[in-house]
This record gives sequence, structure tokens and C-alpha cells, in this order.
Amino acid sequence: MAKVGENIVVLRAKNGTMSNRTFTMIKPDAMVKGHAGAILDRIIKEGYKVVALKQTRLSAEKAGEFYAIHAARPFYGELVSFMSSGPIIAAILEKADAVAEFRKLIGATDPAKADAGTIRKLFASSLGENAIHGSDSDENAKIEGDFFFSGLERI
Repeated sequence: MAKVGENIVVLRAKNGTMSNRTFTMIKPDAMVKGHAGAILDRIIKEGYKVVALKQTRLSAEKAGEFYAIHAARPFYGELVSFMSSGPIIAAILEKADAVAEFRKLIGATDPAKADAGTIRKLFASSLGENAIHGSDSDENAKIEGDFFFSGLERI
């Protein structure tokens, strides 16, 4: 671990590449309900460093590209429609074991099955409107982060 300034910590793998990053997206349902600030506050209080952050709105085409892995699933059309229905906040976060730790923080996809105190238990209303996305692997975190952010947009 190398300290790069007062509040910025860079974690490097043995080969010198960046590690311990995850991607998240605050979804339209949480945005419309005004939960974005509380969700971001919780993420930061849990020790995540924000590497990149932006508010945007996905077109149906871009939402379809982002969720292309689910194209054959029966919920794909509904997912694309929902994700393009309003603004989102996309972010790359950094912390030791970021992907696994963030998955614990956000809780189960179905808020009814999420542990108490998790983001989805607190802010999600249903399986379809579950407030937040979190990458499920280091590989997907990189792919998803690259979908939204250029190198110039990252600290």
C-alpha cells in the first residue's frame, strides 16, 4: 500500500496494477426516492475511497449494452427499461477486498432476504427495484468501471 496524499490511498498488486476496486451504480428507484446522498454517505463511512463518480442517465441502448450478459434472461427487457427510466450515479470505489466487502454492504438482491442494516434492506423496495448495483467479481468491476469512466475521470 502506498500513501499518495492525505486522503488518497492507492493499493497495488504485486505486479504493480491497481487492485481492490469495485464498481457500483445507484439505480433510478433510489434516485427518485432521494436516497442517493444517504447511500453515498454510508459507502464512504464504511471506508470506501471514491475513485470516480458521475451522475448520468442511461439510454435504453446503453442500458442494454451494460446488461448484455442478461440478454437471454426473461427479465432483461424490464431491466433495461427500468435502468433507462431515470438518472443513476455510477462510481468506482476502492478498499481492501472491495468486491466481496461491497457485496456484503449492499445485501441480497431481494431486499426481503437482505440482512438488517444493508443498503438494500434500508433503501430497496423489491427484487426489481433494489436501489444499487455492485460488481460480482474483480473482472466485472473492471469491465463495468471501464463502461462508464475513462482513465482521465479516475483519481
